[in-house]
Amino acid sequence: MAEVIDLGTYGDAFRSDPHPVYAELRGLGPVHRVRPPGSDDGYWAWLVVGYEEARAALADPRLAKDGRRIGVTFQDEELIGRHLLSADPPEHTRLRKLVSRAFTMRRVEELRPRIQEITDDLLDAMLPHGRADLVESFSYPLPITVICELLGVPEMDRTEFRKLSTEVVAPTSAENSYGAVVRLGEYLTELIEDKRCAGPSGDLLGDLIRTTAEDGDRLSVPELRGMAFILLIAGHETTVNLITTGVHALLTHPDQLAALRADMSLVDAAVEETLRHEGPVENATFRFAAEPLEIGGATINRGDPVMIGLTAADRDDSRYPAPDRFDIHRDTRGHLAFGHGIHYCLGAPLARVEAGTAIRSLLERAPGLALDGPPGDWLPGMLIRGLRNLPVRW
Repeated sequence: MAEVIDLGTYGDAFRSDPHPVYAELRGLGPVHRVRPPGSDDGYWAWLVVGYEEARAALADPRLAKDGRRIGVTFQDEELIGRHLLSADPPEHTRLRKLVSRAFTMRRVEELRPRIQEITDDLLDAMLPHGRADLVESFSYPLPITVICELLGVPEMDRTEFRKLSTEVVAPTSAENSYGAVVRLGEYLTELIEDKRCAGPSGDLLGDLIRTTAEDGDRLSVPELRGMAFILLIAGHETTVNLITTGVHALLTHPDQLAALRADMSLVDAAVEETLRHEGPVENATFRFAAEPLEIGGATINRGDPVMIGLTAADRDDSRYPAPDRFDIHRDTRGHLAFGHGIHYCLGAPLARVEAGTAIRSLLERAPGLALDGPPGDWLPGMLIRGLRNLPVRW
């Protein structure tokens, strides 16, 4: 059995910039046994850092998302309910089909004018001040407003929801994370019941409540709660960080910022390069070997936990030349920021529309945009990659 590499020994440097560590690991091989920072001494997981190995692993049915296949249950499933990130076929196929009936590309395209309107309103409020924390004033309120309006979450609840969701994806402690999951479960149960009693609402959660497949299949209350949970959390936390890291990358690469300002048709390319260079999901949620298998020369035993490094894979120089360089003219096709295979992110089109709209509008209306001091801390943990704060001026 391969030795366990304790990532905690790299200290705070690993949280602020994990890429040199991932590059070091890739130099030794595409797959390693690691202990995530802050984990108990006896805990470890396989970490896939090579691009080809990660892409194959993301689509490998032998790597289960459903822990019950190896006799494991998880806290959030018990408290919240089953959802796409905790299911394998045929359950996953059924859930995704039902959600896809309500969360369509057409629905995303119809949101474009509203996304632009929210963006303009936020900039109207922010720009007269001359400086701001971009996260607080812009990157956070845009996606949370969009996803809450899309799902039908009342505005008065959004401040509390932010605290809970951030604690779930970047826990400060096991106790706080548990409390956040409990509260979110209680809140979503109440919200679903209110919408069920109120009748058709026109929002996504209301449509999910009433969606019926050709065979009469519908989502149960626990499934509705699980789907609302994952859509709310994944639907805004990732986009907050995509917008923030995209702006941060441009402001710290003035040649790329100048190229984009000279040709704003490159904004979508800038979003894609941000996704590749510093994607908002550092590592995919855990998978478990449902049977023995080999990945990149490593023997994985049944029941072993496996993390697939999305940001590590997207900086593999065998796939992307000079991977640490932020280059909006790069061919980014095939990046893994949204995953690959049956678990490819359902909300990818919405995230792209929001990030493109936000970055283009911000640059057009704040021509003197610049950093206003050092950025805040990077979020803890190995799931979400993002800055807590980004001070800017114009």
